[in-house]
Amino acid sequence: MDDHGDDFGPWGREGGNNAVQRTDEEWASIARYVRHAANKLGPQLPLCLPGEPQECGRTAQQHVLAWSAHLKAVAHHLMELSTPSEARGAFAAGPLYQRRLAELREQSATVPAGH
Repeated sequence: MDDHGDDFGPWGREGGNNAVQRTDEEWASIARYVRHAANKLGPQLPLCLPGEPQECGRTAQQHVLAWSAHLKAVAHHLMELSTPSEARGAFAAGPLYQRRLAELREQSATVPAGH
């Protein structure tokens, strides 16, 4: 995958950092998990984290974002392919997705910092 979201601009120019604070090793672990999940659904994403065979020079945190976007697109495409009707697909991609996202946000808000 050549698209790591670089069209947004150079990495790290946002100034403030709203992201959860993690070590490089923690970001790399999450990036590998997201890549693994995406690879299970296909198409395969390359091994390009720091120290891997196709190292691309981007940070593990950037890979978490890029591969999460890829996984979200794959999941949405699966909803489109799997729906028995346009209305049911719209419900899954809209209200059902938003409800699950709200639940995840609530769960992460109750987790103490650093866990």
